[in-house]
Amino acid sequence: MTTQTKKKTALITGASGGIGLDFARLFAEGGYDVVLVARTESKLQELAQELSAKHGVRALVVASDLSDPAAPARLMERLKVEGVQVDALVNNAGYGAYGAFVETDLDAELKMIQLNISALTALTKAVLPGMLERKSGRILNVASTAAFQPGPLMAVYYATKAYVLSFSEALANETRGTGVTVTCLCPGPTKTGFQQQAKMEESRLVKGKEIMDSLTVARAGYEALHRGQAVVIPGFVNNLLAQSVRFLPRSAVTTIVRKVQERAHA
Repeated sequence: MTTQTKKKTALITGASGGIGLDFARLFAEGGYDVVLVARTESKLQELAQELSAKHGVRALVVASDLSDPAAPARLMERLKVEGVQVDALVNNAGYGAYGAFVETDLDAELKMIQLNISALTALTKAVLPGMLERKSGRILNVASTAAFQPGPLMAVYYATKAYVLSFSEALANETRGTGVTVTCLCPGPTKTGFQQQAKMEESRLVKGKEIMDSLTVARAGYEALHRGQAVVIPGFVNNLLAQSVRFLPRSAVTTIVRKVQERAHA
């Protein structure tokens, strides 16, 4: 009598588009069952049908707005009811807001902090004990090259990503040798809906630039997660720029980032 190997399950937030959508496809292709989390249920259902049909995996849809402080606990309760064990957690959901801090919308920024920091922290706290007990599990947190320096004109967003990087590196150290790994993915500008949502299409950072596609970024994160790599920065130039800030005075770094972030003039 043979026993069937139980599929591992990956929980992916922000799975309805961009990098999160590509993560969902990569994990399903790799044989994982998936839990797909985002706000738009119709997009998630469409993706779930695609992954189930193509790869024969279970795809559970949970429509949830993780900028709601109560959402992470509700999500974990749903997984408990469904009998889902999370073997890989991908904290991908997040957004940014562009503009001088004095002019940007406070409510949008507080929701950004809730999504980019608090929800990520809560979900990590929820799944990590079980992973440590099983001596097996992988966590991937999506930060940004923004994590490596302050970001005038996107002050709150850059600060949230600095938290994600610092938090992830600390957990990678705490979990060393336990069978659980924590990886932080730090992409540069990527072809997703992020720039439009943040209203930064005209900034010098992205206007007229050839930027990386989301599948390339997701694949870099997926492979790094399975290697147990603590930090991954896709792309040679992104890596170089992220590392170079260590050798410049902080005031110079902030000035440079400000110039890059400013809107390009015709």
